[in-house]
Amino acid sequence: MNILVTGANGQLGSELREISGNFPQYRFIFTDIAQLDITNRDAVEAFFETIRIDTVINCAAYTAVDKAEDDEPNAMLINAVAVRHLAKACRNADATLIHISTDYVYSGNVCTPYSEDAPTEPASVYGKTKLAGEEAALATPKAVVIRTSWLYSSFGNNFVKTMLRLSKEKETLNVVFDQIGTPTYAADLAQTIMIIAQSKIKQGIYNYSNEGLCSWYDFAHEIVHQAGHNCNVRPIETKDYPLPAPRPHYSVMNKANIKTKYGIEIPHWTDSLRKCLSSTSILICN
Repeated sequence: MNILVTGANGQLGSELREISGNFPQYRFIFTDIAQLDITNRDAVEAFFETIRIDTVINCAAYTAVDKAEDDEPNAMLINAVAVRHLAKACRNADATLIHISTDYVYSGNVCTPYSEDAPTEPASVYGKTKLAGEEAALATPKAVVIRTSWLYSSFGNNFVKTMLRLSKEKETLNVVFDQIGTPTYAADLAQTIMIIAQSKIKQGIYNYSNEGLCSWYDFAHEIVHQAGHNCNVRPIETKDYPLPAPRPHYSVMNKANIKTKYGIEIPHWTDSLRKCLSSTSILICN
């Protein structure tokens, strides 16, 4: 069976590449924009005509949350229009589409964990375009949409790497404490995606993050603590660190659905952080 991974040079795509050798029964085809521009409908159709695809794992996304506020056409092109092209190609090929979405589709204004059927009310352009992408993905009957949050990895640029670097350079870091969510180690998500890819697809939307919850301040404090850096992390309010795009104040997600339907056990975020920080590829930051 052939599995196409789009956005393969990003955090999640790189983690999927790392574990692909554990699944010799599949032929993985890793592409990024240089190999396949998924915003180009003709290119997508031609690719599917050339190679039989059984499953698509779409990791490609416009993730520059603040930049998207002034760049909505491009964000919509990558986060929604491109997904429509993939969904159509999957539908014609009777292929499965596993599409990655975000907690930003929720309003972030409640204080209890979001289930998948909670109302969607994105406050940012990024969230709105990702929600449009979900709708495009679900137009094909063999589609799974995974909403995730606070993704980090030993690959690419992310909050963990930034905190590791800054906590070596600075004596004090100010980090917001009034935004609550759950970090997600991309390696854990990659393993979950492969469990789903090997299962009988149960179409729909699924929440996935690591277990537990924290603020960005708590997350930063734990990163610095586990890394053994001598840096004082101080809590500040969102209003003291204004950004162009609004962030959800609370985006903790209920993962009961994915755990029940696919038999998945999810590690606590502190344990997964420890695993990430012990990986060889991130030691250069520490």
